[in-house]
Formats: sequence, C-alpha cells, structure tokens
Amino acid sequence: MSHSVRLSIEAREHSALSEFAMRASESSGRVNAVDEDPVRTCFQRDRDRILHSKAFRRLKHKTQVFIDPEGDHFRTRMTHTLEVSQIARTIGRALQLNEDLIEAIALGHDVGHTPFGHAGESALDEALQEHPSPDGPTEFRHYDQSLRVLDVLEPLNLTQEVRAGISGHSKGRKDLCAADGEPTSTLEAAVVRISDRIAYLNHDLDDALRSKMIAEVPAELAMLGPNHGARIGAMVENVISHSMGVPAIRLSDQMLETMNWMKEWLFTEVYTQYPIVFKDIPKAKGIVKALFSYYRHNPLPTGFEGTQGALDYVAGMTDRFAMAEFRAKYMPATFRHGLADES
Repeated sequence: MSHSVRLSIEAREHSALSEFAMRASESSGRVNAVDEDPVRTCFQRDRDRILHSKAFRRLKHKTQVFIDPEGDHFRTRMTHTLEVSQIARTIGRALQLNEDLIEAIALGHDVGHTPFGHAGESALDEALQEHPSPDGPTEFRHYDQSLRVLDVLEPLNLTQEVRAGISGHSKGRKDLCAADGEPTSTLEAAVVRISDRIAYLNHDLDDALRSKMIAEVPAELAMLGPNHGARIGAMVENVISHSMGVPAIRLSDQMLETMNWMKEWLFTEVYTQYPIVFKDIPKAKGIVKALFSYYRHNPLPTGFEGTQGALDYVAGMTDRFAMAEFRAKYMPATFRHGLADES
C-alpha cells in the first residue's frame, strides 16, 4: 500500500497545528528503526501499540484509590487513564497540539502501576528499603516502572517523545508550579502532566463522596462550580485560556493555588485517612510484600529473574490475581477450597 495516507496526515499536521506542537514527521524516532506505517503516523502507531498491550488491559482490574469497593461506579486505574486522556485531548485540541502524541502518552502513563494502587506502590518501595539487594533496584516508582514495562517487559519500541512524556508525568504530593507547564520534552507531555492532576483531583473527590468518607465538597472549592463536571470544566477552561499562543501550559495564579489546596486537602482528608477508616489497605500492602518476598526466594515464571524479576512480576499483577496468588502461596489448600465454596 502507498504511504500517501500517512503523508497526507503529516502534511495536515504541518498546516493545522500550532507552531509549538510536535509534528510526527519531526519525531526523534525510535531506539530500533522500523519502516514507516503506510497509514498511521509514528504517534498514532505508538498509541495503538499501547492500547493493544497486555499491560494496558490489566489496568481495568487495578485499584485507583478505593480497593474492591461495593458498587460499580468507583474508578479503576483504567478509567483514570481514560479520563486523563479525554481531558488532555480536549486541552490539546483547543491549543492545536498533537492529539495523537497526547493520547499515546496518556494511555501509557500508568501501565507500571501495582495492584491495589498507591498502597501496592508504597509496599514495594518499603520492601526494597527494608530488604535491600545488591542485584536489584533500591526504590520503586510507578512512573519509572511504566517506562520499563513498555521498553523491556513488553518492548513496544516507542518513539522518544512518547517515552519522555511517560517518564516525566508524575509529581506525587508536590505542588504544581509554573515549571510543570514548561515543555521539558514536548508541550504535549506538559498537557498530560497537568491533565493527570486535574483528573485525579476531581475523580478522587467524587469517589470519596460516593464512599461516604467525606460528607460534602469543602467550601474552598465553591469557585470551581456546583458539581463534578463543572469543576473539571473550570480547570480545563483555565488551562486553555492561559495557554493560548504561548509555548507553555499555564494556569492562573488563583487556579494554581486552588488546585494545590485541593490536592493537599485530599491527602489530609482522604488518602491518609483511608487506611485508618478502611482496614483493607494494610492488608493489601501485606499481600504485596508477602508476594514480593516469596518470589525473591523462589522460582519465578519464565522470563523473570532475581530481585528485579520479582519486582516486575508482582508489580504487573492485577488486584484479583495478587489475591489468588497470595491464597495459593500462603494458605493451606483446604482453606482455599473453603473460600471457593463460599464464593
């Protein structure tokens, strides 16, 4: 098939996108060179590779914040990823940036997350600190693991722009600042970084209300609007209006202050309180630590070796697979059968 379709898309990018956008034809390429696709640009191809990966599919059974909640409307790591992608594409389209690059970064940004969300992430990091190994890493960060998943465990040979966007997306508990909107790699990566914060601030607040952990939205957030959609809309519109025509992603000073206040309030009232109110968090961390310990000292499945292999294998588990593995490795068979009969 002729490459005319892809070339036509690349030509449209040159004429339609902002001068600050990353164009597919200007990509720095891949570690291992491949023939160009006749239909898709390199960033469209990366998006499809991530979307069809096993690591992406597993996100539907990985916790966002609330572990195994009753009710079907709580977020999972996959729905979080899709919400980030939607928010980022809305901003990117308004600013005439490359939506394909944005979508690829957004879809891949959390594939390194552990079972049980941040509880699993902290469990693996603590385990590495408590029992350091000369042949393995000294810390665990989900954003580093996301790139490792896509580079090593499922080697997708992504473009340098997508890889850079995935590796630099997370800030943890740190406040947002003007520098976070600077294009350290691409402006599209900065859009995803800000959109990730917009998404989790709002959907974690929404889930906390649904779970009854909090009774109402704090008065300090009234300026954002009366409901979930209005709050997201206010943040998105603020980003767009302050980023038009400039080579950075910006927020107003007031919105930046409000979002940072909201983040800190969630940490204080939800994230740090959740393990106290819901006793399953320490149990989930115990499962992850126990499995990591088991696989550091016992044979691993083919393709995994040593401490790094144990880390990769456990980090890649879904919530339900981790629970099944824990039962298989640590519970007597008669107990396991009893659990199966009751389910």
